[in-house]
Amino acid sequence: MGRVGSCYDNAVAESFFASLKAEIGTRVFATRADARRAVFAYITYYNRNRLHSTLNRQTPYEARVCYCPPIALAA
Repeated sequence: MGRVGSCYDNAVAESFFASLKAEIGTRVFATRADARRAVFAYITYYNRNRLHSTLNRQTPYEARVCYCPPIALAA
């Protein structure tokens, strides 16, 4: 993830972090461990339960498991 306009600009990562901030908020956690637990709980929810329109209404986990790359035949 880089600055806007650079070759490392990653809209997907920016979208994820925007969702993360919206879901768990920008509150101050009592400890670093509490913050870590909240972030990992959200990542689990995001990957296992949240449907994504760009993935045909699948979760990222389902899309990864069901992905079958095209096989290139040798000439």
